[in-house]
Amino acid sequence: MGLDLFPGDGDISSPDVEWSYTGFGVFRRWLARAEGFELDEMDGFGGQAPWGDVPTTLAPLLNHPDDDGPDLTPVQCAAILPRLREVADRPQEVTVDPLVQRHIDDTRQLVVVLQHCVEKNVPLVFG
Repeated sequence: MGLDLFPGDGDISSPDVEWSYTGFGVFRRWLARAEGFELDEMDGFGGQAPWGDVPTTLAPLLNHPDDDGPDLTPVQCAAILPRLREVADRPQEVTVDPLVQRHIDDTRQLVVVLQHCVEKNVPLVFG
């Protein structure tokens, strides 16, 4: 059983990205570190730091319940996209840790999914 992020367009051929619940947690922690903070220090993840203190456009993704809560709107998807592209396109060392490469690949696939949501004006569903 895992987590699937997909456009809410009702089309099963639309792009999606999947993780195990553990894998999604590891991915979000990696993204948070890319943004300069530790997810475990944030409210809702065992810490006390409020989300309003973190200057990142990725907050709606990072602070979203795994498979509950509201879908991300097309406007939120559009706001997240530029930063995710930057993270995915950041130059890497010649030899990249396989886990880091997996995170980069997942980020690139998530960019495809979010772009689809924006283009079709549909929400991103966590399911």
